[in-house]
This record gives sequence, C-alpha cells and structure tokens, in this order.
Amino acid sequence: MRSGKQVRLAMKGHLSAPVLWLLLLTTEDLADTDELRLVNGGSPCAGRVEVKHQDQWGTVCSDDWDMEDAAVVCKQLGCGAAVSVHLNAYFGAGSGPIWLDDVACHGTESALWHCRNREWGVHNCGHEKDAGVTCSGHIELQLVGGDSNCSGRVEVRRGDTWATICDAHFDLKAASVICNGLQCGTALSIPGGAHFREGHGLIWTEEFQCVGNESHLLYCSPRPHRNQTCSHANDASAICSRFRLVNGSTACSGRVEIQVLDAWGTVCDSRWDLPDANVLCRQLDCGFAESAPGGGYFGRGTGSIWTDTFHCQGTEPHLGHCPVTALGASQCSHDNDASVICSGRSESLRLLNGESRCDGRVEISLRGVWSRVLDDQWDMDDASVVCRELQCRVAEKAYNPPKSEQGTGPVGLRRVQCAGNETRLTLCDNSKSETAQAGIAEDVGVVCSGSRQIRLVNGTGRCAGRVEIYYNGSWGTVCDDSWDLSDSNVVCKQLGCGRAINATASAHYGQGSGQIWLDDVNCSGNESDLWDCPSGEWGQHNCRHKEDAGVLCSEFTDLRLVSDSDCAGRLEVFYNGTWGSVCSNQMSGITPEIVCKQLNCGDGGQIARDFEYGAGSGPTWLDHVACSEQHSSLWQCPSEPWDPMSCDNRAEETHISCTGKKPKPTQTLIAECPNSPSCTDQEKLRVMGGEDRCSGRVEVWYRGSWGTVCDDSWDMADANVVCKQLGCGSAVSALGEATFGNGTGPIWVETFNCRGTESSLWDCPAKPWGESNCGHKEDAAVNCSGVTRDVSATCSPTPRSLTDSGRVTVPVIICIILGALLCLVLIILGAQVRSARAQRRGSRRPLDPFSEGVYEEIDYNLMREKQEMFGRSVSYSDDSVTKLQYYTGDSEGENDPGSEQEGASLGGSQLDYDNVEEPALNDVPQTPDSRDAPALPGDVPGDGYDDAREVSDPEGDPGLGQNDEKGTGANYRDSQTGGSLPSLRSEVVSGKEKETPSLPPGDTGYDDVGHGDSGGSIS
Repeated sequence: MRSGKQVRLAMKGHLSAPVLWLLLLTTEDLADTDELRLVNGGSPCAGRVEVKHQDQWGTVCSDDWDMEDAAVVCKQLGCGAAVSVHLNAYFGAGSGPIWLDDVACHGTESALWHCRNREWGVHNCGHEKDAGVTCSGHIELQLVGGDSNCSGRVEVRRGDTWATICDAHFDLKAASVICNGLQCGTALSIPGGAHFREGHGLIWTEEFQCVGNESHLLYCSPRPHRNQTCSHANDASAICSRFRLVNGSTACSGRVEIQVLDAWGTVCDSRWDLPDANVLCRQLDCGFAESAPGGGYFGRGTGSIWTDTFHCQGTEPHLGHCPVTALGASQCSHDNDASVICSGRSESLRLLNGESRCDGRVEISLRGVWSRVLDDQWDMDDASVVCRELQCRVAEKAYNPPKSEQGTGPVGLRRVQCAGNETRLTLCDNSKSETAQAGIAEDVGVVCSGSRQIRLVNGTGRCAGRVEIYYNGSWGTVCDDSWDLSDSNVVCKQLGCGRAINATASAHYGQGSGQIWLDDVNCSGNESDLWDCPSGEWGQHNCRHKEDAGVLCSEFTDLRLVSDSDCAGRLEVFYNGTWGSVCSNQMSGITPEIVCKQLNCGDGGQIARDFEYGAGSGPTWLDHVACSEQHSSLWQCPSEPWDPMSCDNRAEETHISCTGKKPKPTQTLIAECPNSPSCTDQEKLRVMGGEDRCSGRVEVWYRGSWGTVCDDSWDMADANVVCKQLGCGSAVSALGEATFGNGTGPIWVETFNCRGTESSLWDCPAKPWGESNCGHKEDAAVNCSGVTRDVSATCSPTPRSLTDSGRVTVPVIICIILGALLCLVLIILGAQVRSARAQRRGSRRPLDPFSEGVYEEIDYNLMREKQEMFGRSVSYSDDSVTKLQYYTGDSEGENDPGSEQEGASLGGSQLDYDNVEEPALNDVPQTPDSRDAPALPGDVPGDGYDDAREVSDPEGDPGLGQNDEKGTGANYRDSQTGGSLPSLRSEVVSGKEKETPSLPPGDTGYDDVGHGDSGGSIS
C-alpha cells in the first residue's frame, strides 16, 4: 500500500530515476522492520518461531515446514545451522495472529518473509500447528542438585553433551544472566567447591564474560580458560530467586515482587501472611520475618499482580516448596501489594530440628561460624534470653536434646548462666574456667511460645480435618466438649480457610495420638488464635481421643465427576460447603487431562460435547479455567473468581471423559486400614518388594491409593524417618533408581527434606504432595537395620477364617452349633440347681406361719440380688468410668474408712436377711458423710428393687406388730452383720470402682409379692 502510493506520487510529480530508486530502497528498509524470534525453547536459538509484523507478534504455521525454512530462521538469528524442525506446537501453542503459512524457502533468503508464502495473515491453521526450530548455536542451561530448578550446580549443553563450569571463571554477573534466562529471577549467591555435589562428564572450556543484563548466556563474550587444571571438585553453582524486595530502606525489606515470564510484578496481600513472609526472608538470606504489612506499605508497584495464594507452614526452604492455589482467586489492585520486613542478615542465633524457627536445638554464630551451645544446667532463665533475642515471645520449655538430636559441629559456648533479663545470649555470664567447662557435653534446646501452630489433619485438604495444636514441643488434639461453630471459626480464620461450615465431634476425622492439649474451649469467634479463647489449662481434660474435635472450613475444596462412572461425568468442585459445576468457556485443552490425572483416572481426557451426563442443580462456581502444562492440579489453574452464577446457562457446564478407569477396591469383610479415618500415619506407610517388611520400595497412602516416592534428594535422613516409623530400627541405606523394582500408580512426593528426627514422614518438609515430575524408574527405597518393637501392620483385627468365596467354613458352623448346645445345657442345669435350693430352704421352714414364709422369700431374693449386684463384673470402659465421675461428682466419703468397713462386712455376711422391715416413704438414703447420694444418669428412685407389700395390717395382726417392734427399723440393719442397706446403696453410687448400671425401666429384678395395702419401695 505505502510503496504503491509513493510510486504514484513520483510518477505524478515527474521525479527523476535516482529519486525513484531511493524511494524504493526506503520502502524495502521499512519492510525489514519486521522482527523474528524463537520462544519457549530455553535459549534464543531454539523454540517456537514468532514474527513481529505491524507491531504485533504472531506465529508461523507448520504446513510444509522443513529444514530449508529452518535454515533461513537460524541464519537470520545468527544461530548457526538448523539442527531440527518441530511441528504441531512442539514448544507450546502461541497466541495472537498466525502471520505466515505454506512457507517454501530455498535456504538462501535473508529473512523468513522473503520466502514464498501466502499473504501476510492468510492461513488455514490453528495455534496447535505452530512451527518450531532448533539451531546449532542453541546453548541449554540448567541448575542441578538444588531443591528447585532455580538453584544447583551450573550445567551447559551444546548439542547432546552436558558439561559443568569451573567456579574460578564464574561470577555473579554470569549467574544473573543464567537466572534470568531460566526465568528464575535474580542471582542471590554463587557457592563454589561443588556445593551441590560434584558433576561428571565434561568441564566447559570457555569463560563467559557477561555484563549482567544480557537475556541469555549466549550473548556473553566467550573466552577460553587460561587455566585448564579445573576438576569437578570446583564445579560452580548458583542460587537464584524469582522474588525480590523493592523500595525498602534496606536490602531485607520492601514490596514483594515476583518474576513471571520475563516480567516483574507484585504479589497480592489478600492471603499473604507471616509464615509466607518467613519463608521468603530465609530464601533471600535475610533472617526471619518481623512483619508482613499489606496495603501497599512500600508504595504501589507496576505490572501484573500475582493473585495466587501461598500456603506455607513457615519452615520450607523457599516459596517454591509451599503449596499454591490459583483457582477462583479474587481480583487485586496495586493498593494491596504485599510487603515484608525481615530481621536482616546479622542473625546470631538459630534453632534447629524443631517445628518452627522458635523451637529446637540452639546454635550461635561466632565469627561467621555456626557453633553449638553446651550446658548441663540449662534452665528457663537461659531459654528466656534465647526466645527474646529471636523475637519468639516467651520461653515455654528449656531442655537438653536426646543424643540422636545432638549437634556435631564446633562448640561456641559452654555453661551459660543468664539472669533472664539479658537481650542477647552473649551478654550472659560465661566466666567459668575452661577446665570446669571441659566436661560439659550436653546440647541445649528451647521451646518458645512463638512456636505454637495449628493444623487440620486427616482431611482431604488443608481446610478440613482433625484440629491439632503444636505446644510445648509436641502436637496434640482438642477435646470436643462444648466444641461449636464459634470455636471452629477461629480455627478457619487462623488458617486462612474462610469461615467454619461444620464443627465436627467424636473423632469425625479419626482419632489422634499424643496429648489432648485443650478442653472446654469457649471462643467468642473474634479471637485471632484458638489458644486465646477461654478454655481449661493446657493438658487438663477429661477426654479421650475418640472425642477429638474437627473442622470443615468454607475454603475446603474437592473435585469429582458426576455420573454412573468414576472417570467420566459432569465436572463439579466443592466450595463453601456446596458442590457446584464448572463452566467450559475458554477452557484450555489440557484441563481435562489435568483433571483426569488428579482423579487417578488415567493420563488423558477430553471434553464431552454432547452433555450426556445431564445438567447440574447446584451453583456454577467457576469459569474461564486456563490450565497449562506446568500445572499438576486444577487448584493451580487460574480462573475467574468464585461466583455461584458463573455460567449463563446449564449448557455451558463442563463434561469430561477420561481414558482410564479407577481400579475397583478389593471386596473384603473388614475395612483395610488405609481406608479407615482412625488409622495413623504408621498404617499409611509401607515398603514393598524387599525380603521382609523392613526393606523395599517406599510407598505411601494418599488420596485413596498407594503411591511411591521419587528419589530426588532422597537421603539417609529421609530413610531414617521411614525406618523409625515402621518400627524397623535405623536406616542402613537410602536407595534410589527403583532398586526394588518399579512401582505402580501415582508418584505422590517428589522431594522430602527430613531432618531425621521426625516421628512421621508426614512431618517432614516436602514439595506439595501430588505434584511430581518423576517416573517410576526413580522410586525411592530403604534398607533398615531390623525390627525394634512390635508394630501392627494393620489397624483392623485378624479376619475370621474364610474361604476364597468369602463364605463361612463348615468347621466354623459346627463350632457355633456345639457352643449353642453347651450354653443351653448350662442354663438348664443352673435352673435345676436354683430350684433345688429353693425346695431345701422351704423344707426347713414351719408349715403354719404364712407371713413368715413370705418375708423369708423377700429376704432371700433381696440378698441374692444384692450379691449379684456386687459380685458381677462391671463392663464400663475406662472412658466411661472417667465420664461417670465427671457427671456425678465424687462422694467425699468414697475413701472414708467407715464406708469401706461397711462394704467389707457386707461381703462377708451370710445369705439370710431375717426380720426386714419396710422403710417409711420419706426415708432417703444417706452417704457416710450424711449427704444425699447423687443419682446416676438415668436413675429413677426405687430402681432395682421390687415393691414389697404386706399380707396383713399390722394393727390387725399382733404377731406381726410384735415382730416389727423387734426389727432394726428404717435402717434395715442385719442382726448378724450390722450392715446397713441404705449405706450400701450410697456406696454403690459414690464409689469409683463399684458402679453398677441401672436396670431398665420396668425390670426391677425382684418378684412382686402382694399385700393388703401399699408399702414403700425398698431404695
């Protein structure tokens, strides 16, 4: 268009030929302002081909794409010759216009757009056919051996060969270029001396001379090594960070910024908290976080805003180890940029082997060297100084760690004597002579109140589960007495999990172990921490673990496919206590694959377009879900914010069909332990393929299935925790590369970073579970020293003898029949013996006095029932006994010698109870201390005794009246033993070990005897 207009103007103005040629050359130069680049290939000489035309970047279709076309691209970029061509979006699908299609180069053209092709922007392709190239000048970089892909030993590859770099010819400027090229932000440090272990193979023979602002190491000036004596003991390393602090008064304070796709942006403060800030400060070598202010405290940033949420515990080595969720994140502005103020690099104390930075073994930095502190008289005054210096609040515990947790490095201080008010540990008295100090070999440890933590355990996500608190150096549970939504709200708010949906009781998420730290919690709902709520004293309770409290929070999420099949159906997510659908608008093609992998339904899936799984009825929670290759779960995928009306209509709901099927669980008569919510971590760990249960491939139970552990960074500390948890002693070796054969199913964890002192593998820092890039050829394994204690392999009882079909065998049936016949014979014999005794007693009585015979039968039945009442074994559980004491209150007379003597004389009395009189109706049994005996729950006055009715009126029967006057009165005292029935009843109620359950209503256990008028009930 432009060149044609210029030519017409030239012709119209009768310009000379030289001027006309000048205009044509100018037009050609303007056309050459188009640009070319390779994207997403790891260097400027490999990647997806992109062309900038009319100030907009676009891609090239791979129709008819061949080596001649690639040769022009490589030559134009100065990347040497073409090594390979790539079709069908090999380096990922691009975006924007598709500028070129059906490119046909000869190989001699100076620019790609000079080759024969369709017109600019004319094509019949989609981005799934984007073209790619790899050139001979491609240099690939990687960092190996670190805890992420942004730290480790520097390795360079040209062609098919990887090589290390000598640390003598590697500086911070070159490291900055590498970190930037790997999209890992800025270089923090360049440790040498094979800091991340020695490499193998070739050593790079060139030194890179970089300014520091180059986009790739390829653009640095290479220079041959002057010294060729470098070995792998001098392999260079780099530690990068995608994070930086901007606009602060020091290098360790400022606005938090993150590098995403070569551009720096800010972090939203909506879920940014102190544990996240602590991890970042440690990652930047800036100590610990003193505060995490929000609201743009260090000014408004620019660029994009990272709305993903980090869920750090605070002990992770860097933010890359923290779980991240992006799904449904709310919009954020630069007025809410996150910030952090770190303590700085001058930290002189640290605590190791604890659950946080505020508990563990004490080490001090003297002259740049971390050293141990030894003291065999370490006390709370000393611990208070440590907690104050670390800004960890007050000391809760001072202790000497066991030998397994003692340090091995140099010793910095011995026999520290603090008054408790010093600001630093070095200010305490340390004036003892070296001779007196020489025998001290005990490391010291502290637990500060700043170490208190809370977590939810045994749910399927971080926002649901059993409530556990870390206090005084150990994890414990909370009793469900008076547990309600107000208490649960505090827990959810403290964990950043929204509000409470349900407050669960009775160990809904399984029984915990260890301490029960809190009971009778009574929160108002406004407290910031659960331990700020009114409650009993720490560790004071009357509960057992079957009463452990739990919580379900609104931010708890889950995933499912709704249909008759587990691996196909309408996609639904659980949020805010409700299942709802997901809209399919602009959903990326890889999303079904990620969903299917997450549900353990195979490695592939597709969106079903015919909506054969029916319409949903709940909310439509999400829309515009945009998963990509780097995401391993749906929760990491960005989307529009949570909205119960995300879809315009039900036709937009997502339906997915997966390529795989979930294995059907084996049908057994008893539930295997991993499926039971009451199982502990011990039953969720096993080793397979070895000679015994103490050696083999490590497998863990997670999300309903067994899976393996990747051997990345697998070491003896990790193996020690496994062996200890299995009850198999200590680790002999930590093995990798599927030593005991390849496992099956998911690979649940890629990296563990155990210290070796944890009681469970679940307590170790680790990369997020379910996010692994390993294969089963990298399965981790252990060899343990052997069994050290008796550990049950399952949490269920031994199954009965069954045939393969699951039916009861013939011998079992015969045993049941014989047992039933034996019981029947014993019942008949017992009835005959009882009848014979009654006949013998009747034969010894006079035949005439009817009334005496009636009272004799009452006495006999009463004494027999009393004997059975005190003789039978009580089947209360320990828990029931404790609760009974709590509900009724202990009688002060339970330890009274008098009452004990009365009980003893009853046990020694004979079976005859003659001359028993009825008490008055208003007689109330008294306890030995003359107080009313409290009733048992469910007791009714008179329960357990029959009403005794007189045969004749005392006034009309002189003999009977005379007999009454000789009785013992309302106390029913036995003439031979002196035992008082009411006092015995009182002892039954108040005694801890003599409680008897009340008889069911209507079953008193005594034969009713008629008489002329109503009498009082024996009570």
